[in-house]
Amino acid sequence: MQREVDVVVLGAGPVGENIADRVRAAGLEVVVVEHELVGGECSYWACVPSKVLLRSAAALRAAKRVPGAAEAVTGGLDVEAVLRRRDEWVSGWSDAGAVSWLEGAGIGLERGHGRLDGPRRVIVSRDGTDSDAADTMTLVARHAVVVATGSDPVVPPIPGLAEASPWTSREATSVERPPARLAIIGGGVVACEMATVFAGFGTEVVVLARSGLLGGMEPFVGDAVAAGLRGLGATVRTGVQTTKVERTDAGEVVLTLDDGSTVVADEVLVATGRKPRTDAIGLETVGLEAGDWLHVDDGLQVEGLDAPAAGDDGPWLYAAGDVNHRALLTHQGKYQGRAVGDLVAARATGHPSDLSAWGVHAATADHSAVPQVVFAEPEAVAVGLTEAEAKKAGRTVRAVEVSMTSASGAGILADGYEGRAKLVVDEELGTVIGATFTGQDVAELLHSATIAIVGEVPVDRLWHAVPAFPTMSEVWLRLLEALGRPETQA
Repeated sequence: MQREVDVVVLGAGPVGENIADRVRAAGLEVVVVEHELVGGECSYWACVPSKVLLRSAAALRAAKRVPGAAEAVTGGLDVEAVLRRRDEWVSGWSDAGAVSWLEGAGIGLERGHGRLDGPRRVIVSRDGTDSDAADTMTLVARHAVVVATGSDPVVPPIPGLAEASPWTSREATSVERPPARLAIIGGGVVACEMATVFAGFGTEVVVLARSGLLGGMEPFVGDAVAAGLRGLGATVRTGVQTTKVERTDAGEVVLTLDDGSTVVADEVLVATGRKPRTDAIGLETVGLEAGDWLHVDDGLQVEGLDAPAAGDDGPWLYAAGDVNHRALLTHQGKYQGRAVGDLVAARATGHPSDLSAWGVHAATADHSAVPQVVFAEPEAVAVGLTEAEAKKAGRTVRAVEVSMTSASGAGILADGYEGRAKLVVDEELGTVIGATFTGQDVAELLHSATIAIVGEVPVDRLWHAVPAFPTMSEVWLRLLEALGRPETQA
């Protein structure tokens, strides 16, 4: 069976949904191919369930930090109620609502594994194999195929680890009963957030991080989160490496470390990075390497394809989201999806495209303005470059750092508030190129920093952006004061 459509999208997660929505809005016929749940990793096993699992304990801790509210807290966390709320937010792992949205938007859906079969061709195997031609169909794209298949967790080749049935983020966020003891291998976002979740549940948590926590952010962030996790009762060990894992007959997991010590737990969570879902999508049929990240330009067009056949020299293959390795974050993937969806539609309908820096079809923000929130204890947020990254890039920078308690709003929010704020300024441009905040509820400070960076707002102009008193946003004034008041030009 063969069907011709305007655009085929591989993957119906949030990125694929955004691509298809923008293409369909332009009047084109689009089909998405998905072998799991429509809504993808974020909706059922990552962003949504993890943040729901984090929220209840965070609210309880927040109440306990405010006299008057603290006295009203008479019980502990109801873990079963938290898990029920998680189940509601993931719709019981049913994608009926997401499928209904696709249908209402006029977007086609094919259930099955999609793989390329040369330019513009996608074979959909409904049973995941090619054993029976009756279970396959071929989609031929008139204009484009967009890959939005996402990524999977990496299980490192530690002896015995795979055989010990380790958890990945999926098992952690879909947990039915928290274990009494949990060992976590890794020090990134998933490791820190899941350590916060399970420590909040009362689980005995041990984090084993070879290179420290949150190494891609400013150094004070990892220190703050490590201290916060220890405050929740978790053990954080940095500078150690797991050399062997064994699941005993009693069901315990024994982890041997490179210093000779051991950690015993009921479950082990692996949070050591991601790999692209490209090993079985037919990349080899268009001259690419199966299992590789897909390298793209700012229009999200895949690079390195075989030379096109005669008469087929137009761009046709694009990749958005995790699979292109530009920024492994749902919101950034959705941003890419909107851009590439509009670009594909413009090219298909003969409209002009704009791939200039910050143009409507260019994913420029991927290079310099990627916002990230780590919902740990405490929260940690950042956008743009760290001071070290800016200096490595040859930028002339000045960085300032202040305590969050320099803003009255932080002290009013919670007794004993702890947190820091940092700006990185390009002295030649006179603009902010990096911002980092740690502390309770700092996530809502991030977008103002993102706007400052994307808009390339001069620091001198930021003095006129007056923060309301007494909010935590007043920390912006303290940061500007640390940079120094603008001088009058002679």
